[in-house]
Amino acid sequence: MRAVIVNADDLGYSRGINRGIAEAHDRGIVTSTSLMVDGPAVEEAVALARARPGLSVGLHVNFTNEGERLVEFEDPAACRADLARQLERFQALLGRPPTHLDAHQHVHRGEVARPIFREAAARLGVHLRDEPPVTYKGGFYGQWEHGVSDPTKVSAAFLAGFLRAEFTDGLYELCCHPGYVDADASFVYHQDRELELAALTDPSIRALLGELGLRLAGWRDLPALVREGGRAGR
Repeated sequence: MRAVIVNADDLGYSRGINRGIAEAHDRGIVTSTSLMVDGPAVEEAVALARARPGLSVGLHVNFTNEGERLVEFEDPAACRADLARQLERFQALLGRPPTHLDAHQHVHRGEVARPIFREAAARLGVHLRDEPPVTYKGGFYGQWEHGVSDPTKVSAAFLAGFLRAEFTDGLYELCCHPGYVDADASFVYHQDRELELAALTDPSIRALLGELGLRLAGWRDLPALVREGGRAGR
């Protein structure tokens, strides 16, 4: 079995990002997104998510902002407390738990943070990024040197080659960051988001998924996919 969850990070970070994620879902291959509950555009983000019942919505835990550390996530008590706060805020905003957990700038991968995130994900019964049975793929990204954009890494041609070469068998998460430029924002990763959006909504990419037999899924579909994979392996 081959399936891919295409997850757009940073919902709620800005209105331009919200608009890009919504469009990447409506016209493209994005099936899931991760919400920043402390983001400046979170209320609009929640409204967009509510209007799209087919879009899985998880929590993009935000302990950092660009180069700023907002939470001492190497302190177990601080990490646990703010993770709990953000989960509670998510529940208040959407009226339900998240479909998955991940973290802005991947802080959940840290030695202190990871077991705390694992505990939370297990308690909720949801997936944590970078954990089995889903293989994380983050290679579709336009800045492999800080602040230096490489448009070739977020083109439709690159995405097609990436899907052909690396999504061979099993369950995958393709991480992406679509959006529109906000004139009043100063993100390091900014104009690149429009290039990602163009690739993710390119009709050739959806056609390629069909050619490869690579099924699109959301995080809410994961339990059924795991059961299906288990039956197929017997």
